[in-house]
Amino acid sequence: MGLVLAGGFLVFMLLGVPVGLAIGAAGLLVVVLSGFPLAMIPQTMFSGNESFALVAVPFFVLAGDILARGGISERIVAFAEATLGRFRGGLSIVSTTASMFIAAISGSGAATTAAVGSALLPQLKKKGYDVDFSAALIAASGTIGVVIPPSVPMVLYAVIAGVSVAKLFMGGFIPGILMGLGLIAYSMYIAAKRGYPAAEATTGRQKWKLFTDASWGLMTPVIILGGIFSGFFTPSEAAAIAVDYSLLVAFFVYKTMNFKKLYNLVVGAGVTSALIMFIIATSKLFGWGLAFYEIPEAVARTLLALAGGNTALIYLMIIVIVLLAGMFMETASALIILTPIFIPTVMQVGGNLIHFGVLLAVGLAIGMATPPVAIDIYVASAITGLPMEQISKPIIPMVLVLIAVLLLVTYVPSIILSLPLLVWGPGGI
Repeated sequence: MGLVLAGGFLVFMLLGVPVGLAIGAAGLLVVVLSGFPLAMIPQTMFSGNESFALVAVPFFVLAGDILARGGISERIVAFAEATLGRFRGGLSIVSTTASMFIAAISGSGAATTAAVGSALLPQLKKKGYDVDFSAALIAASGTIGVVIPPSVPMVLYAVIAGVSVAKLFMGGFIPGILMGLGLIAYSMYIAAKRGYPAAEATTGRQKWKLFTDASWGLMTPVIILGGIFSGFFTPSEAAAIAVDYSLLVAFFVYKTMNFKKLYNLVVGAGVTSALIMFIIATSKLFGWGLAFYEIPEAVARTLLALAGGNTALIYLMIIVIVLLAGMFMETASALIILTPIFIPTVMQVGGNLIHFGVLLAVGLAIGMATPPVAIDIYVASAITGLPMEQISKPIIPMVLVLIAVLLLVTYVPSIILSLPLLVWGPGGI
């Protein structure tokens, strides 16, 4: 039945069936061949969306859209440019730094790429930066959007693995910062090599004006994450508050929002959220097949046998599979499928589920910038008008930098677990 599940899913994908339907159809095959009543299919699918934590998903999606189109991201980018642009190749540094700030609001790689790309790419082109390099850097920086909290994939993982969303969010901070620092270092090297210019100097008064203008947007992650980690509200409540605060800023402070634009944003977020929820529902059916036939346990035994009990080698095999899955599958789909498969393996080698959840988010985030299925590159391509192939070549060294960070946080778990340990103590994680 494991072959039926995996083989059926791959065949449907190769036939061009949408991911959610391919997952559900593979699960349906197992139910029919096993002789179970068909009534269990809708029951199982509906049970997949019953978790209260999933309420956060549509709100974070909508908050990311408001950020990108409500004038908030442009002001954050303008402040970052005034502060960091004076260095040689400073706009490259701004691209990544702005992505890190916006990642702390949007929770989405595509939203981060769109927000930074729309605001900065025209400036980069005007200053003489190579457009393909600039688009690749912004696409690679967009991966930080699902690592630095809030993060939609981390919410999904928390629901499946039964762990704390807040602890996952806390664990994502340092890896996200390391990803950003790695990309900044590489971009500075390229800037020096190609002679990219520094931006025009700005006065202290101009910087202060830009800071005060951007401060409303910069307060968003402080409110969201401060509220979560202080225990004042849950991640689901934080997502709703993020939408409320973003709307207040966009409507009454920046005055860039109107009801027509809001309607379009709500419809767009609704469609995206419905797609995610449908994938979760069909994955629940797929997961039932995995659990009923004890396939994750069989995978764990196989990996342990292949690695000879070597924990480092087991993690390396898992990372390779995650990176390959990210190259060919949408992030939410890959996460929902891989989480129940690998958790028994991680538990058998004494791994920590918070550590593994952040690893999974980082690995699949890298897939968002790795062809052939790379949503961040698609977004950058749409903004610049460059073909995907032209952006894919300069992004390869950046992906290697991100993979180096992934390997570092994999084999030095304290990088991820240090902040959760500091807040909750050894018994809390």
